[in-house]
Amino acid sequence: MGFVKVAEILVERGLIEAVFLIRVILLMLCTKLGTFLLCGCLCISDKWPFINNFSNITLQNREKIVQKWLNHRFLTPIRLAFVYIKVLCVWVFFSRGIVESMYETNSSLPQSLAQKGLKVTIDSKTNTLRIHCDVVIVGSGCGGGIAASVLACSGHKVLVLEKGNYFTPMDYSSLEGPSMDELYESGGTMASLDGNMAILAGTTVGGGSAINWSASIRTPEYVLKEWAKDHELSLFWSSEYLSAMDLVCERIGVTDKCLEEGLQNQALRKGCESLGLRVDCVPRNSSERHYCGSCNYGCREGDKKGVEATWLVDAINHGAVILTGCKAERFLLDKNEEEGRRLKCLGVMAKAIRNNNIKWRLKIEAKATISSCGALSTPPLMISSGLKNKNIGRNLRLHPVLMAWGYFPDSVSDLRGKCYEGGIITSIHKVLSGDSESEARAIVETPALGPGAFSSLFPWVSGLEFKKAMLKYSRTVHLITIIRDKGCGKVTREGRVIYELDEEEDKENIKLGLKQALRILIAAGAVEVGTHQSDGKRIKCNNNNGIINEKDLKEFLDSIYALGGPMTHEEKWTIYSSAHQMGSCRMGRNEEEGGVDENGESWEAKGLFVCDASLLPTAIGVNPMITIQSTAYCVAKRIAKSLRRYQ
Repeated sequence: MGFVKVAEILVERGLIEAVFLIRVILLMLCTKLGTFLLCGCLCISDKWPFINNFSNITLQNREKIVQKWLNHRFLTPIRLAFVYIKVLCVWVFFSRGIVESMYETNSSLPQSLAQKGLKVTIDSKTNTLRIHCDVVIVGSGCGGGIAASVLACSGHKVLVLEKGNYFTPMDYSSLEGPSMDELYESGGTMASLDGNMAILAGTTVGGGSAINWSASIRTPEYVLKEWAKDHELSLFWSSEYLSAMDLVCERIGVTDKCLEEGLQNQALRKGCESLGLRVDCVPRNSSERHYCGSCNYGCREGDKKGVEATWLVDAINHGAVILTGCKAERFLLDKNEEEGRRLKCLGVMAKAIRNNNIKWRLKIEAKATISSCGALSTPPLMISSGLKNKNIGRNLRLHPVLMAWGYFPDSVSDLRGKCYEGGIITSIHKVLSGDSESEARAIVETPALGPGAFSSLFPWVSGLEFKKAMLKYSRTVHLITIIRDKGCGKVTREGRVIYELDEEEDKENIKLGLKQALRILIAAGAVEVGTHQSDGKRIKCNNNNGIINEKDLKEFLDSIYALGGPMTHEEKWTIYSSAHQMGSCRMGRNEEEGGVDENGESWEAKGLFVCDASLLPTAIGVNPMITIQSTAYCVAKRIAKSLRRYQ
């Protein structure tokens, strides 16, 4: 019944345009005329009825047809439809997506909100549960979790709304399909509107920190200087911010030691050392011996110090309440009679989407309202509430990623283990410009790819080649190249992502990083390396030590480009990935430059604050978890200070 699951995922999570396109193409392929128009002479046979619909064409010819679609520069809608179908089919099959979720919905409402100091009334006419508190926070990720902790510890009555569920370490199964369904937006199948960018964003208590690959890198100094000087945001070059970074790192137990590395990090380190390149240890919010390899599906060992295990625990211990399975609908905005902002925020309306114990609509009234639902969800919520600032939803940065892969068979490699074992990110290589020690043009790290993600991103050239690739999965090492993107995108009112890389700087940097990743894999001893380019771009090494003819290597590397996505009118294309979303409601020195001020408060609505990754003025080029938490800590402290006048 896998095809039924594929159809369900497509209808539930796919973009309306994609669903319509696929429906039209499948309907055409059910008819002889439609098949002839899409497939040409390959659907013709020498027997009656001479023209076959797609299902009656021989397997060999069907494969040729699909290959033609993938490489045809003027059939991009069909190409995009096939990419959608291919991704969903292999995802369901290889991620065990047809297995029902093992998780139980956390549907228990706190026994008595009144015991927590919250005033609760029920309006039976409108079936609305009214809750009065000091602060309501939408989202419990890096920003929301810290805001809840800071404000609750300051003595305020805090209520956190989280649309996802809460899980203990024992709840995690490490099965890719069910884990992605529960922990990620759209079950991990979210994409930009044009299909060029596969997007991973967390949706659970703790947000991205619960599924973060445990990399905990401080905000680079050159980024802080840029934000303070060019954007005139003094916060980022202050003792207040630097102290916040120290405090954050201490609270989540950051360590820069890793005693045991899995196959992928071994390959990265060995390749860099063979080439004489610098490779650094990555600070992580887990112990030195953390080796689970599946933190992106939730840490079963409970060793990773995400927000749900640190800041939110502090918040709960100081009286904060978290309502899971509840989604905010809009902010309650009214005309502001006081001098300053034209509106004031009185709270938020919400509804239960996963919490069966809540039968009412929720109206939470608060002195301060904080949006911390992430760079992809904060803008739609603010826009649908009636805010008009032009920066809301714009200036989105995604840290675009392309991947290189190398195959290391056991028989010829001294690297041990499997690609899904060990700490996910323990080593990093920075691709610099000449002797520059400042901003890296790209960084090379290791990703976490389960069989479903691997099969979704790996290029389909033919059925046989794809089968061979999947059989090599456990010993195939992937290296990702990440850039600090200068190009930017936007998030629409409906939550759709529109994004384009900067044609010159971004694509040049990501190409440079991709080439470096390939060199590292070859130097580490891979017998075959390649990219995720649609034509299956790859090259075999000449012997067991990964040595390759320099002329062949140069020709291969010269053919590597940062191509466009499946909708570009090019024969060859690729799909980018993103796990870091930032900047869609950035801080600004005035309302022309940002959606909120330096205190995180909306330029339009008094009492409405933003406290998540959307605050960041630009991309930062490294894992943004520490940056988000440090910024949120400063903003939350300022909110706490502003609330004192109400006491």
